[in-house]
Amino acid sequence: MVNLAPMRMRGWLIPAAALAAALVAAGSVAQPSSARAVRGTPPPEPVIVELFTAQGCAGCPEANARFEDVATEPGVIALTYAVDYWDYLGWHDTFARPEFAQRQRAYSKPLRLRDVSTPQVVIDGRREVVGAQAPALQSAIDEEAARRVFPPEIEFREDGERVGVGSGRAPAGGAEVVAVTFTPGPQEVVIARGDNRGRTVRHMNVVRSVRTLGQWTGRPALYTLSGARQPGQAVAILVQARDDRRILNGAVLAAR
Repeated sequence: MVNLAPMRMRGWLIPAAALAAALVAAGSVAQPSSARAVRGTPPPEPVIVELFTAQGCAGCPEANARFEDVATEPGVIALTYAVDYWDYLGWHDTFARPEFAQRQRAYSKPLRLRDVSTPQVVIDGRREVVGAQAPALQSAIDEEAARRVFPPEIEFREDGERVGVGSGRAPAGGAEVVAVTFTPGPQEVVIARGDNRGRTVRHMNVVRSVRTLGQWTGRPALYTLSGARQPGQAVAILVQARDDRRILNGAVLAAR
């Protein structure tokens, strides 16, 4: 599941002490109080690791297992998206939704890929690792963890129904704030048909929904989370460039 322990190079941008006074709302605008205080030192950031997999894909169970190993690392937000384009083999993926395959396809152009494939891991929206190969996956995560930038801060309000994104340099083409709802921890599914018939396939941090909360232009803003998750679900907030799809920052609101 998502590990909220501090990471060696990056951590979690959810300051508890600043929550009450961090966001001063004026309509839909808020300014995190710690935004200027941290400008002298680049703040830590989590590494966002997204796995695109399918229950009907013969090569995916092994990739799922390798993904689960890195998902427990401190400072990693790991998200599993089940895609539906393997359903034609006879097994309808129990977690798949068309919009998850659309999210994967949106990475094709910025990553200069001709087509999508599974299993595929996308890290911070900047690079891919086909098949979740262990050495390449860990190396990519470590390299992204060492990247030092000044991302917009992300802070959740005390009521858990709103999230604030601070100021920063918006990428060319702008950015959007995305809420990814997922079920923390592992889940197992017994496959009855298709290439994985008879196998028990294990998934980690299964994504249930993805929705855009609004645009981020570089100015601090407050976004509504109401209805974004059900009991037992967590939500990852991602600030993501619209054009090149790189993820500027992320944070997790734990399951309730």
